[in-house]
Amino acid sequence: MPGPVVEDISAYLVAGRVASHLPADASDETAVRTVRQGIDDAVQAEELGFVNAWFSERWNLKEAAVFLGAAGVRTERIGLGTGLVSPARRHVLHMAAFGATMQAVAGPRFILGLGRGDHAYLRHEGLRTAGFDGIRDYVDILRRLWAGETLDYDGPAGTYRAIKLGDVYEGPPPRVYYGTFGLPKAAAAVAQTFDGVILPPMMTPEATAGSVRRLREACERIDRDPASLRIVQCVVTAPDLGEEEARTLAHARAVTYLQAPEYGNSLLRVNGWDREPAERLREAMRARQAAAGGDELADTAFHRRELLEPATLVPDAWMEESCAFGDVPACVAALQRYRDAGADEIATYGSTPGQNAALLEAWRARPAALSTTGATR
Repeated sequence: MPGPVVEDISAYLVAGRVASHLPADASDETAVRTVRQGIDDAVQAEELGFVNAWFSERWNLKEAAVFLGAAGVRTERIGLGTGLVSPARRHVLHMAAFGATMQAVAGPRFILGLGRGDHAYLRHEGLRTAGFDGIRDYVDILRRLWAGETLDYDGPAGTYRAIKLGDVYEGPPPRVYYGTFGLPKAAAAVAQTFDGVILPPMMTPEATAGSVRRLREACERIDRDPASLRIVQCVVTAPDLGEEEARTLAHARAVTYLQAPEYGNSLLRVNGWDREPAERLREAMRARQAAAGGDELADTAFHRRELLEPATLVPDAWMEESCAFGDVPACVAALQRYRDAGADEIATYGSTPGQNAALLEAWRARPAALSTTGATR
C-alpha cells in the first residue's frame, strides 16, 4: 500500500551523471545509476509518499521529456518536475509542447522548472544564458500558448510570428518554477513571473533563510501574496549511509559546484564561505582536467566517484552545515532547520528514494508543531 503523501518533502531523482548500464564493480547504490533505475525511483518515490519527484536534464542520457514521460505513465499521483531545464535549450514552441504533452500523459501534475544555467555549460552547446527580461517573456509566451493563443512577439525572448500550439491540453497549465539562489535581481523576477522556486543543494539553513526573506519581500513589493510562492530547498541526504558513499554524495558533488565559476561563486556568496578553499580546489582541478583532456567543467569530465581525492579539499564544516548526514534522527533535525528557515518543501538530493524511506517515515511522524513550521504553501 502506498504511504500517505507528505506534502513538504520530495525526491530528486538520479542527481548528477548517469550511465546506460550498471558496471559489475559498483561500490554502492549511488556510485552509478542508470536512467531505468531513475524511472524505478520515481515509482518508489510515489509508493513511499513523496509529494514530488524532480529530474535535472543533461544533453546526453538525461533528456527530460523522455524520462519524465516514461515516469508519467508508470505513476499516477506524484508531481513530476524538471529541476532544471534551460530556456536556451528549447525553442519556446518546443517547451510549450513538452509541458502540454506531459499534462496530457500524466494529468495535471507536471512542474516546469526553468533555470538560466551556467555560461560554462551552455558554451559547450553553442548556447547563451538568457537575461531575466528574456526569461520573464519566455514564461509569458508559454502560458499564452498553453491557453490556446496565437501570438506575435519580438523582444528579448526571440522573434516569433503567429505561433500557436493549435491542439492544447484542456485543463490547468503546468506550474512554472525557477532555479535560483534567491539573490536580489532573481528574487524580483521570480515574484513577477513564477509559481515557485527551487533553491539548490549545499545552501546552509542561514542562506535559505536569507533567500526566503528576499523572495517573500519581493512578492510584497508588488502586492503579491508571499505565501503563493512555493519555495523548494534541495538538501543532500545520506541517512545511515557509509562514509565513502556519503562523501561521494556531498563532498565530491560540491567539487563540481565550486569548480564552476558562476555557480560556485554564487554558492560562496549566499553561504558566506571563504573563497580561499574554493580557489585551492579550482587550482587542483585545472591540472586534473588538463590531464583528462582539457574539459572546462569537472561535472562533464568526471563522475562523482572519480572526485573523491580532490573532494578532500572541500572543508568538512561546509558539508556538515549544508547537508543531512548521520543517523535518521540527525537527518530529520538537519532538514527541520530548512523548514524553520522558511522553505515550504525539502527535496532529498543525491541519495535514492529507497535510501530515504526511513527518513521519510520519521519525518512524517515528527511532532505536529514541527511539521507546520516554515512558510505556508
